[in-house]
Amino acid sequence: MRGRQSPLFIMIDKKHIEDLTEECLFGTDRFVTAIKISTDNKVMVFIDGDSGVNIDNCVELSRHIEGNLDREKEDYELNVASAGADNPFVMLRQYKNNIDNLVQVTSADDRKIRGILKSVNDTDIELLEEIRKKNKKNKKVIYGEQITIAFDDIKETKRIISF
Repeated sequence: MRGRQSPLFIMIDKKHIEDLTEECLFGTDRFVTAIKISTDNKVMVFIDGDSGVNIDNCVELSRHIEGNLDREKEDYELNVASAGADNPFVMLRQYKNNIDNLVQVTSADDRKIRGILKSVNDTDIELLEEIRKKNKKNKKVIYGEQITIAFDDIKETKRIISF
C-alpha cells in the first residue's frame, strides 16, 4: 500500500515574473522595486513611478501577469502593490524622485539622520540636515549644514510624510 502523495507543486519562476512585469511597464514612468516569491508561491510585486502609482496601475499589471500564467500548471497567489511611502528606497530613481522632500537616512552604524534630500548621484546623496531642539515647546524645525552621505554608508532611506 502506498502512502499519501503530495500534489505536484510547481514553483513560480521569478525571472518569468520579472519579464512579464517589465513588458507591461515598458514605455511608462513606472518601475519595479521588488519581486518576492515565497516557497508556497505567494507572489508580491512592488512598483513605483516617477509620478506615483495608483490602484489602476496595480490592477493593470496584475491582470497582465495573470493573463500570462497558466493556472492549470501553477498554483499561486498574486499581489501587486505600490512600493508605498513607508518602504525604504531601493533604487537610485527613487532617490531622484524625492529631491527636496524630507527623508530619514539610517546609516550603516544605525544612526538616524533626518533632512531634506538636496541632490543625488551614483555614489552619494546630499542632505540638508534637520537639527533637533531639546526644547519641546519650540516645534520650529531648524536645518543645519548640507552633508554628504555615501551610499556605502546608508542602511536605508525612507521618505518622511508630515501632516
